[in-house]
Amino acid sequence: MNKVQLGSSDLQVTPICLGTMTFGEQVSETVAHAILDRSLERGVNFLDTAEMYSVPARAPTFGATETIIGNWFAKNPGVRNKLVLATKVAGPSRGMPWVREGSGMTAADIVASCNASLKRLQTEAIDLYQIHWPERHVPAFGMVYYDPSRERSATSIHEQLEAMGSLVKAGKVRAIGLSNETPYGVHEFVRLAEQHGLPRVAAVQNPYCLVNRTLENGLDETMHRLGVSLLAYSPLGFGLLTGKYDQSGTEGPDAPKEGRIAKFESVRKQRWGRPEALAAARRYNALARDNKLTPTQLALAFCYTKWQVASTIIGVTSVAQLDEDLDVYGTKLTPEVLAEIDKIRWDARDPAL
Repeated sequence: MNKVQLGSSDLQVTPICLGTMTFGEQVSETVAHAILDRSLERGVNFLDTAEMYSVPARAPTFGATETIIGNWFAKNPGVRNKLVLATKVAGPSRGMPWVREGSGMTAADIVASCNASLKRLQTEAIDLYQIHWPERHVPAFGMVYYDPSRERSATSIHEQLEAMGSLVKAGKVRAIGLSNETPYGVHEFVRLAEQHGLPRVAAVQNPYCLVNRTLENGLDETMHRLGVSLLAYSPLGFGLLTGKYDQSGTEGPDAPKEGRIAKFESVRKQRWGRPEALAAARRYNALARDNKLTPTQLALAFCYTKWQVASTIIGVTSVAQLDEDLDVYGTKLTPEVLAEIDKIRWDARDPAL
């Protein structure tokens, strides 16, 4: 895999990134370390985590994923220098009081979270430090409409940038990024960075997959024109696009018990658990089979080959899943298949937005 540059930063990453939110909940530390070993062996140099992981978020597993990764670094001297490490500071508490005191995300919170992540990760610096979700109110995580009456912002974007800038100046962070952002947010972070000589956003990590292509409703133009890279998360729609729920549905005795949507009621209540999302996924999965592809191959090849995507974040629970996802790289979809994908999207739109 040829490496790609993230925005205007000096970070060079592989077009596939290993996501780790399953570590510490669905994946034990032993298996997680085996996955990390194999990922590095297969040439992936990009690793993404977050302070709030594992997922689903629970107080007992807060910070568990970073701790598992830190233990792997400690066990394998020299490995840290081979990787681009990304993690995230959680935005304002979304029913997670264990993340921090208070409901917002202050400049002091950003610095404190970074220091805590560095300690858990057992590293001196984070290559890409991202704001997990905006401090201001935005329609995200399944919300559809912006509602000005819900605005409770207390820390300006300028203040957030200054805090991130202090971490860069201290050598604790190399580059900064955003996640679950909107076109307005990306523009404002870039504008203020350029106006005040603060770190410029290198990448935005947003959902992008066959059942959620909302990025293409304007955010892709924003990022292209501003030179900000996309890190696409949930390319398999939390498992909907693997086909494993096609026959059983997402709940009930026949649903795959280890699948995230089936296993966790909290996930079924989110966008990935919508009946419309499963209905659309079944159509994409059928399209894959009709063209002698597995659903996973269709979904990942779609992300791997889109011009909008710099790196696709894959989440796995086993070494076998990792190999399956990596083996898809290089698969090309024909113009006819891409046209059929767009026909389904025109009808189904983005049910997991």
